Amino acid sequence: MSKTVNLIKLSVGTESVETLAAWQASRAAQTPDGLPRHVTRMWPKREAELLNGGSIYWVIKGSIQCRQKILRLDEVMGEDGVRRCAIVLDPEIHRTASALRRPFQGWRYLKLEDSPRDLPAGRAQEDALPEDLSRALAEIGIL
Repeated sequence: MSKTVNLIKLSVGTESVETLAAWQASRAAQTPDGLPRHVTRMWPKREAELLNGGSIYWVIKGSIQCRQKILRLDEVMGEDGVRRCAIVLDPEIHRTASALRRPFQGWRYLKLEDSPRDLPAGRAQEDALPEDLSRALAEIGIL
């Protein structure tokens, strides 16, 4: 039985979980199946582990704020003839506990034990803490 692993990815230019959802909804409408996807140059070597219940955790403004379940990986060819990987995502976005992350390029694997927990459904709708307070609490391990 294969293990499960997650991905972590910066959502560059995204201001909030709501703007990520809106952007995906507009892009998803352009795909044949209507599902959101993120296209990347590299094909994950740990594909079986990702497809065994893995999610992509989105870093927004310096902290992980949400995740989406990975449904499948599709091969897509760019206009330049280069093979790329479309990470096809469940449209449901799950808010998570905040976890600080420094900027990085591309995506990284994220072990289950290092993945932030989902927020309870009721808390997901609460207003976010001010960024400086959220960052200070995350630094001391409270969030």
